[in-house]
Amino acid sequence: MSEAENAGAAAQEYLAFKLGAEEYGIDILKVQEIRGYEAVTRIANAPEFIKGVINLRGIIIPVVDMRIKFKLGEPVYDQFTVVIILNINGRVVGMVVDAVSDVTSLTEEQIKPAPDMGTAFSSEYMIGLGTIDERMLILVDIGRLMSSPEMGLSEKLAA
Repeated sequence: MSEAENAGAAAQEYLAFKLGAEEYGIDILKVQEIRGYEAVTRIANAPEFIKGVINLRGIIIPVVDMRIKFKLGEPVYDQFTVVIILNINGRVVGMVVDAVSDVTSLTEEQIKPAPDMGTAFSSEYMIGLGTIDERMLILVDIGRLMSSPEMGLSEKLAA
């Protein structure tokens, strides 16, 4: 097998999306679908970052605004704003992001460990930094983040 074929076999695909000026990546296998942003139904006493819920073909799913969660300034909802529908351990949750870029394949060599710099979210939710030429993706362990106690979704999603 050639090096190119070997590298292709070890590559993992990530959905790249933007939050503010940064570009993030999540495992494409956790993504169920991508939808345009639509109004959500607010839930009383929910944390600020949980925008509310939407009815997705008969399933009521919570929607988390990642810009509010990561304290990245005031969210703006426009034609580029999308909701990434995630399926994490059989539970469905929506994630609002500024825009979706593309699907990117990264090999293990392209993923560097993330330095712990007191970033907007804990490094325990980071897989690392994906580098493609001059482009850098902050790779997020979205399953671990969405099921973390600080998100407060695990009990609600289990219901």
